[in-house]
Amino acid sequence: MAISSEHLKELIAFRRELHQWPELGFQEHETSRRVCSYLDALGVEYVAGVGGTGIVAWLDGKKSPSTAAVGLRADLDALPLEEHSGVQHASRNNGCMHACGHDGHTTMLLGAVAELQRNNDFSGRVYFVFQPAEEGVGGARAMLEDDLFGRFPMGEIFGLHNWPALPVGRFGLISGPIMASGDRVDIVIHGRGGHGGLNPHGCIDPIRIAAELIHRAHTIVSREVDPLSPAVLSICAMESGQLSGFNVIPDTARLAGTIRALDEPAADAVRDGLRRLCRSLEDYHGARIELAIDTRFLATVNDPQATETARGVIESRFGADALEPGYKPSMGSEDFAFLLAECPGAYIHVGSGDDAHPHGLHNQHYDFNDRIIPHGVTLLVGLARASLDRQQAG
Repeated sequence: MAISSEHLKELIAFRRELHQWPELGFQEHETSRRVCSYLDALGVEYVAGVGGTGIVAWLDGKKSPSTAAVGLRADLDALPLEEHSGVQHASRNNGCMHACGHDGHTTMLLGAVAELQRNNDFSGRVYFVFQPAEEGVGGARAMLEDDLFGRFPMGEIFGLHNWPALPVGRFGLISGPIMASGDRVDIVIHGRGGHGGLNPHGCIDPIRIAAELIHRAHTIVSREVDPLSPAVLSICAMESGQLSGFNVIPDTARLAGTIRALDEPAADAVRDGLRRLCRSLEDYHGARIELAIDTRFLATVNDPQATETARGVIESRFGADALEPGYKPSMGSEDFAFLLAECPGAYIHVGSGDDAHPHGLHNQHYDFNDRIIPHGVTLLVGLARASLDRQQAG
């Protein structure tokens, strides 16, 4: 399938318009309106307001009646970053930026809607899921709570993500975990402040405790997790006292970080190790330590059969050498994991790196590579057709 130059030009213009007006999770009102307007122009049926600002559209094939159904998903939201890309279509919403390429994902899914509508010689139904709030604020769970799969039943669901670490024309795909689970860790150390020169021995210094906690926390993975089960624990932020109070020991210290793992036993080992560390530091120093662990993402686990379907589509549409050999999972996390936990499917990384796009995801200089729009549209269309064919073949 080849996208016409006219259609591609239209999609690029739409993508760049989305890029100029990014919105954060559950605030994608204008983004959703633009998507609905595009669907209205095509005459495609949809339901808006699913899980907040999400949209689900659908098309039925005209070949023969069938109960088979497949879902294709894209994400709508942006990130709270100030854009420094310097492109003409840079964000006009200060402090908000499409730094992860969701503008491109949404555009590619709309392109797939248009192509499948023009070439509807398939059997079954294709659902197009435009998900809000992927960036750690629970958009997938919100759609599930809104009975996504009850209202729009599908046998499989597929998603993709542009991947600057892969060159344009290459694809990352593996069966099983492809992205890690993600926990947010928050720690508050309650000590007893005082004068850092006059009476430090009479204080319970939360900074001293924080320093010890950080050092020891970063040994948990190396000594308490199976080395064959990748995991990460990073303390990424600390806040305590004021630089102007150079001789003041504060009462509290606050830390934040993340846990990543590809399986639950590894994640649980890190969580348990961190809980025991906090309790031991409490006992030793006479402090009080609050630890909160919030699981924001499950591991993104590709279904073996859906992975084989995706593998076949990539090899047939892009060539046998398009799949990156020996591909490894990412320790990043993805909200699509919650959908895969309820419905079999697969998640695919689409290479987007080239000399003109050297910046990685969540970088203030990042811009989506429009060169891969045809790749994404072709892949999504191929996945829909192949999945429906396989479901009907039994």
